[in-house]
Amino acid sequence: MFVPVVDSNQRPLMPTTSSRARRWIKLGKATGFWKRGVFCVRLNVEPSNCITQPIAVGIDPGSKREGFSVKSQAQTYLNILAHAVDWVKDAVETRRNMRRTRRGRKTPCRQPRTNRLVNTERLPPSTKARWQWKLRICWWLSKMFPVTAFVVEDIKARTWKNSRKWNVLFSPLEVGKSWFYNQLCQLGILKTKSGLETKELRDSLGLKKTKNKLAEKFEAHNVDSWVLANWYALGHQEPDNTNLLVIVPLRFHRRQIHRLEHTLGSVRPRYGGTISAGFKRGSIVRHQKYGLCYVGGFMESATKKQPERKVISLHSLETGKRLTQNALPTDINFLCYNSWRTRCAS
Repeated sequence: MFVPVVDSNQRPLMPTTSSRARRWIKLGKATGFWKRGVFCVRLNVEPSNCITQPIAVGIDPGSKREGFSVKSQAQTYLNILAHAVDWVKDAVETRRNMRRTRRGRKTPCRQPRTNRLVNTERLPPSTKARWQWKLRICWWLSKMFPVTAFVVEDIKARTWKNSRKWNVLFSPLEVGKSWFYNQLCQLGILKTKSGLETKELRDSLGLKKTKNKLAEKFEAHNVDSWVLANWYALGHQEPDNTNLLVIVPLRFHRRQIHRLEHTLGSVRPRYGGTISAGFKRGSIVRHQKYGLCYVGGFMESATKKQPERKVISLHSLETGKRLTQNALPTDINFLCYNSWRTRCAS
C-alpha cells in the first residue's frame, strides 16, 4: 500500500510506503491528512530528492462504471472503480415538469423569459455532469501524484452508414468527449487509444476482461485502464496491484421552495442545502462512537436546556447506510471535505 506525498507547498512528490509514512509522522517529519477519502502525508522538512518518475493515469470510460489506474514504471499506486453520475437526466426532467405545472396555475407569476441558449454551443446537463465527474477525479489524482500523462480509451458512438451528422449525438459517451479532452490537456499530456488498440494491448499481455460490467472486480474496467497506463509507463507484463478503491458520488439536493407540490396549509418545510449544523454535507468526520463516517442531513431536536439544539445524521463510508440521526456537533471531529464515499474492494 502506497501513501501519496506532498511537500510544504502542496506539490505532489513520489508516493512512499505506509511503513515509512508512519515513521515520518512519528518522528515529526511529516503530517498526515485526508484528501477526499485517501490518506496522504505532508512533509514538514525539505525533501531529500525532488526528482519524480513519469506517472500515467489510464482511463476506461463507461456508462455505469469507469476505471482509473495510476502507474509508474516501478509500481501501480492506485486502481479506482468509479460509479458514473446518472441521475441528472431525471432531475432535469422533474424540474421541467414542475416548472410547467407552476406556470399553469392561476396565480401571479413572471412572464417566461426568452430562450437565451438558442444558437449557443453547450452540452446537455446530464452529459456535462458525466464528463465533469471524470475531470474531477483526474484533477484529484493530479493533486496527489505527479501525473505526467493521461491515456484515455477513445470511445466511439455506433452510427449508421451515410447518416446525418447529428446521429453521433445519440450516445451519452460520445457527446462532450472533445470538451473533456481540451480540459484534460491542461493537466498533462493526453494520449488516446481506440477500443481495438486497447484489446490488442490486453491480449498481448494475456489478460482477460469479464463481461459483467457492474462487477467490482479488476477484470471489469480496471484491466483496460491498467493496460493503458502500462503502455505509457511500461515496466510490467502482468498487474502487480489489483486492489480497487470504489468511489460512489454523493447526490446533494439544492435548496427547494417546495418539495414538488405545495404542502397543506402553504407550509414550506426545510429541504435541500449543503450545510448541516455548520458542517458541509459529505465531509469525512470522526465520531467518538461510530468512527470514520460522513455527514448527512440535520434536524432540530429541542430540549429544555437547549431549545435550539441541532443533531446531525452520520452515514457509513462503505455502504452509505445511516448510522445515527442524533449525533451532536460537539462529538464530531472534522477531517476533510468530500463529495463522494469510498470503500476498498480486493
